[in-house]
Amino acid sequence: MIVRTRLRAARHPATPPGSGRAPGTGPGPGPGGGPGGTPPKPPPPALRRWLLPIAVLVTLLLLALFSKSAPTGTRYGYTDFLNRVDAGQVQTVDVTDTGGVSGTLKDGTHFTSQIPTALDTSQLSHALSDQHVNVTGSRSGGGSSIWSTLLLFLPLLIFGGLFLWSGRMAARSLGGGLSAIGRSRAKIIEAERPATGFADVAGYEGVKQEVSEVVDFLRSPERYAAAGAKGPRGVIMVGPPGTGKTLLARAVAGEASVPFLSVTGSGFVEMFVGVGASRVRDLFEEARKRAPSIIFIDEIDAVGGRRAGGTRIGGNDEREQTLNQLLSEMDGFDQSTGIVVIAATNRPDALDPALLRPGRFDRQVTVPLPNQAERAAILAVHTRGKTLAPDADLGRIARGTPGFSGADLANLVNEAAINAVRAERATITAADLDDARDRVLLGRRESSNALLPEERHAVAVHESGHALMAALCEHADPVAKVTILPAGVALGATEQLPEAERHLYSESYLTDLLTVQLGGRAAELVVFGEGSTGAANDLANATSVATRMVREFGLSPDLGPVGYASGSPQYLGDHPEDLLRRPYSEQTQRAVDEAVAALLRGAERRAVGLLHEHRYHLDELAALLVAQETVDGRVVLDILGHPAAETDAEAEPEAGRTLGAKPEPDAGRASDAEAGPGAAA
Repeated sequence: MIVRTRLRAARHPATPPGSGRAPGTGPGPGPGGGPGGTPPKPPPPALRRWLLPIAVLVTLLLLALFSKSAPTGTRYGYTDFLNRVDAGQVQTVDVTDTGGVSGTLKDGTHFTSQIPTALDTSQLSHALSDQHVNVTGSRSGGGSSIWSTLLLFLPLLIFGGLFLWSGRMAARSLGGGLSAIGRSRAKIIEAERPATGFADVAGYEGVKQEVSEVVDFLRSPERYAAAGAKGPRGVIMVGPPGTGKTLLARAVAGEASVPFLSVTGSGFVEMFVGVGASRVRDLFEEARKRAPSIIFIDEIDAVGGRRAGGTRIGGNDEREQTLNQLLSEMDGFDQSTGIVVIAATNRPDALDPALLRPGRFDRQVTVPLPNQAERAAILAVHTRGKTLAPDADLGRIARGTPGFSGADLANLVNEAAINAVRAERATITAADLDDARDRVLLGRRESSNALLPEERHAVAVHESGHALMAALCEHADPVAKVTILPAGVALGATEQLPEAERHLYSESYLTDLLTVQLGGRAAELVVFGEGSTGAANDLANATSVATRMVREFGLSPDLGPVGYASGSPQYLGDHPEDLLRRPYSEQTQRAVDEAVAALLRGAERRAVGLLHEHRYHLDELAALLVAQETVDGRVVLDILGHPAAETDAEAEPEAGRTLGAKPEPDAGRASDAEAGPGAAA
């Protein structure tokens, strides 16, 4: 596998910036935390956790009291009760207004009965009078009426209590109840709190100069008013992920010493209709109260995407309503209040044109991947507080990390520190930084991923082909390291370090690049007479470069000076829709495919020819890789300086080992399963 930077057309708006990885800024507190945030809420009182058990206990007590107040005793029918009265066995009787009867017999037995209200009770009255029974009357329920009423309304009380409890829980999660649903969720960082400044942002001098005028406007707006100039109403920062757009916005707030209201684009989205627009209104109202202030909206493409118009389908009424409110707020507030809106996005092509017009976002600042000098400054920021060994050269690491963002560089330094801890050291060495770079680019090295002897030889031949092509091609980047140690999905790697930061790529450089990328496959064809699956990743990368040479850069003699690049930068990769909307016909696509295949075949023929001439050096480098597993780039140049053996010219007969010819039985060919797809490159 060739580890190197991808292509980047200089100052070409239709070409994605850089390849490989990319650079960024130094560390700093994110917009969502750090000092100045709202203080934590006090814990709820301890009594609240006992409310539910107390309610259950009270309910059980009420049920127990009610059950005790109900009359108990032997149940008699009316006829049996009347017979006992006539027999003189009844001593006392209590009759309710509903005909319920309870009392005691002369032997002390309690009983209950029921008088049929539809019958004539005169006989019972005479019998009770004749037997001198003590008769009393009462209302139904008696003293338990209060408990009966409570039990009657108990389900309603329980449901009401649960409703109030759930409402309070929702209020706590929403920070104020249902009335807080439409409030802005912006995190407010006041001016008196410690804040980030431009000194905390490494590199990006041009970008800092762009946004420093926002700071100057907020500090002294009278200077602009005296000259009749208006300060910027809004600044939108675009660029690849990890380049420090959020950190730059915080630095603007820190330098201006004004309140900083930070919110993400997804913070306006809620399950309720109309909440997004309400939160936008509340956000700008909070900013007006604290003016002059800065509103920072991260990932604004979540709410600022293009609106569906006309007969287009796929629109989102809630999101569009939120966007319309944002547009009206940015157009409506008075500039004299000193409110500036700063936004960040990775997808400027997806934003609505009405959002980007002057008067809303007056400036569009591109935050690119950092160059070599900026990467060195970023590494210096991330290594503060860490002990570096004398051999740890940050300039060399910066040179070997083209395309890295600030987040990638921070991760690289952290991985290097972890490597030092594994070795029980507190000092980070150059080897730790190199291993961390390999880890970020290739993946973790697995000691269990051992290769068979014939596979080791095949991978060594493959990587030797890459290394020799890089050393023999005039415009190729120098070789830094060649290894056959498996890492991630790669069974080996040839690392190249560019001599300088490139912004423009010539046709000669791209042609040599194709030759280097196909050098591994060419070495397999020269030594073994057939290719393997180990060149899958090389072929994919070479095809991508050749396709851009033909389709975007106009470097194909057959197709001519035409370019079909995308109209806007794609910081998150190509969109699937772009592949479906090709601005050319199927016939042109066929011509593009033929031109790409011609470039690749020419690069392969060139690589095979050079390796035939240097077959002795190829075998020597492959044998050294098998023995040592990893060699430095200087070793490759030393091997090329060795004179070839006299038998080297006779090793290939007149017809040579032609492309695709089968090797002799004693040629020591490798197994067909030398590597998985995309492994060794």
